[in-house]
Amino acid sequence: MILVTGSILAREDTFDDVRRLSLEHVERSRTEPGCISHAVHVDCQNPLRLFFFEQWADEPALRAHFAVEGSREFVRSLKGRIVETTGTQIYNAVSIAR
Repeated sequence: MILVTGSILAREDTFDDVRRLSLEHVERSRTEPGCISHAVHVDCQNPLRLFFFEQWADEPALRAHFAVEGSREFVRSLKGRIVETTGTQIYNAVSIAR
């Protein structure tokens, strides 16, 4: 499984738009082949920061997700609306038996 994390910090005056765009992106992404989960959360310590957590079946599914025009449009739509981003962190994960 592939894990993806990242966060963005919205400008105060654009937070509602950024949140809406993020939720639309999450909902669309959940319908893509290989998407196990895709979520966005508001940071409890900084309510202008949105944190993304995604699980993908494999690397080809994630690469296909990045190539979808809707994913590219989401990134473009954030320009001028966010103050900073942590970028995208990608991890190859295996389940550990307990």
